Amino acid sequence: MDDKLALPVGTTLDRFIMKKQADFPYATGELSQLLRDIGLAAKIVNREINRAGLLDVTGAYGQQNVQGEEQQKLDVIANIRFIRALRNGGEVCAIISEEEDEIIHTGNNKGKYIVAIDPLDGSSNIDVNVSIGTIFSIYRRISDSGCEGSTEDCLQDGTRQVAAGYIIYGSSTMLVYTTGHGVNGFTYEPSLGEFFLSHPNIKSPKTGNVYSCNEGSVNSFPEGIKNYLNYCKENGYSARYIGSLVADFHRNLLKGGIYIYPPTAKAPNGKLRLMYECNALAFIVEQAGGKATDGTRRILEIQPTDLHQRCPLIIGSTEMVDKVAEFMKSEVKAEEAVKV
Repeated sequence: MDDKLALPVGTTLDRFIMKKQADFPYATGELSQLLRDIGLAAKIVNREINRAGLLDVTGAYGQQNVQGEEQQKLDVIANIRFIRALRNGGEVCAIISEEEDEIIHTGNNKGKYIVAIDPLDGSSNIDVNVSIGTIFSIYRRISDSGCEGSTEDCLQDGTRQVAAGYIIYGSSTMLVYTTGHGVNGFTYEPSLGEFFLSHPNIKSPKTGNVYSCNEGSVNSFPEGIKNYLNYCKENGYSARYIGSLVADFHRNLLKGGIYIYPPTAKAPNGKLRLMYECNALAFIVEQAGGKATDGTRRILEIQPTDLHQRCPLIIGSTEMVDKVAEFMKSEVKAEEAVKV
């Protein structure tokens, strides 16, 4: 048998997490267990997604979430699976989910951690077999142990994340995460039921020639963003927009590129959620050598004021994000000149 066709044998997610436990002198195994709980839930959700066409789990659920968006059946299933895994794991005192209005108290008031999660990003694409994903952030609680997790625990800025990651369910299922010591990716081997280290120490290219943006709303974009998109076209860049945030981000992280979701007339504060999407991906991209801003501020330094706060997002290769910033600054100068 050709060695290239043999099943992968290497470092599993569990083994990797155990080896990296020394990176956290304050931890006594709880964070490692929490990451393993997320990995377990990812396997279960992956199973549900892979048989979506055979079971009645596609399509709309018939309710709206707190964002005013119609929930898909798989949104609800993934939300239940991840919350159940985090509750049963016993390391989390509170969870906030894009699919839930309020803080979810786990009943484990001695838990050291808070998890913010988008259980299934891009789930409306499941009906047409487009890649979708899960996004998560982990914070240490700042309230006293023994009490329920508080709003203050849940509304920490992105610099205080101790871990963040995403799972992409596509042609293969991958879990990518960081604990502030680089970014590593693990590919799921279904016949063995294990995530194996496949993308160690991911480094995003400093620049690229791909931009990901929904240009259907371009007429209501800020002038600086319009000018940057024109710059991309003049320089022969390629437009690649899947409409599934995790899939667009994952491609650009590995190959170089930029993802842009600016404010628009319909969504003046942007559409993406700071706590469930932007913070986690910003932490990951910075650890891989990239950047993330809302157009003027570093994403990780934005102080959240609401569990479901929205935020513009410009994220990707460093030189490309810096170029957007140049166009945005030029727009501000032009506006100031008009005022004078």
